[in-house]
Amino acid sequence: MNKLTIDSIELKGKRVLVRVDFNVPLDENQNINDDRRITSALPTIKKIISEGGKAILMSHLGRPKGKVISEFSLKPVAERLGELLDKEVLFANDCIGDEVAKMVNGLNDGDVLLLENLRFHNAETDNDETFAKELSSYGDVYVNDAFGTAHRAHASTEGVTKYIDTCVAGYLMQKELDYLHKAIAEPQRPFTAILGGAKISGKIDVIENLLEKVDTLIIGGGMAYTFYKAKGYEIGSSLLDVDKIDLAREMLAKFEASKVNVLLPVDVLVASEFNNDSPSSAVKVNEIPSDKMGLDIGPETIELFSNEIKKSKTVLWNGPMGVFEFPNFAGGTNAVAQALADATNDGAITIVGGGDSAAAIKNIGLDEKVSHVSTGGGASLEFLEGKLLPGVEALTDA
Repeated sequence: MNKLTIDSIELKGKRVLVRVDFNVPLDENQNINDDRRITSALPTIKKIISEGGKAILMSHLGRPKGKVISEFSLKPVAERLGELLDKEVLFANDCIGDEVAKMVNGLNDGDVLLLENLRFHNAETDNDETFAKELSSYGDVYVNDAFGTAHRAHASTEGVTKYIDTCVAGYLMQKELDYLHKAIAEPQRPFTAILGGAKISGKIDVIENLLEKVDTLIIGGGMAYTFYKAKGYEIGSSLLDVDKIDLAREMLAKFEASKVNVLLPVDVLVASEFNNDSPSSAVKVNEIPSDKMGLDIGPETIELFSNEIKKSKTVLWNGPMGVFEFPNFAGGTNAVAQALADATNDGAITIVGGGDSAAAIKNIGLDEKVSHVSTGGGASLEFLEGKLLPGVEALTDA
């Protein structure tokens, strides 16, 4: 990575403005269901405070769309962070204003302050100049450790960098970029990419980019049915990107012309209803009944995909193989997760590209059994598309 990192700067006595990604899931009682995004930021925060810096943390949570909504308050996050750091984390009731400035100016070396949800102000997502300038006034240096928002040019990710001279990557940002860059640019081969999820529309650019880089491309999940429709197969009431059928047909032609080994499911689990308890059966992909829908890959496909994954030395996975939220249709996704864990154990580099894949692998307790689980779904996808990430581009060059 050709950007300065947190190890490049002097921290003692400095006000260190840090963009973290504390967009964690909360239940109806404001309890945190999964604190992985908080724990992922701990190395950067601990580095700042152990070296005598003053950590001013800013994040978004949910989509309040410019309104102050109590259920999207970061207060529970401040409390959890305090537990993890075993020290008091101060909390500001807003992210801008005189009271916030006063709290920042009152910090001692080693203190931690978390600002309230940035997206309580539309100015954050609008990348408003005045808002960005006020945020920047809290920091002598800036650290971006929020890979999950690096694909957005928001005030806290891109705007503030115009008003702070030294802007660097935190440890999590550095780790994310190093893993993804190495996987794409310098993969150990064979290199396999697995793409799943609901729709083909969000993955076309990723497929195009990866076709030039991988040895094997595995496609599963809801997006596979658009390819089957393009082949002229009956898909019943399975998920379909109607507007993308012609595009899928073009992609199939590219697959044929490519030297890449492209694998689509050979059988699927079908059911009559979108329901966990709906009776299911495995059928060949060209034999889907017109009154059924595909909800997961079938047993033959699980074996096919798993064997290919286990032969690989680099594996990149983004998107589930079926409706993994339903236990009865999570088998394909769970099998892919297990195959990644097995490949890792055999020495492969395995990367899970955030979003639903990260949730799925955590659900079955295999998130520690792979090389890296990304904290950024959208950012991972855009990186895999070959796009520049505004939150990274804005950092100071090394």
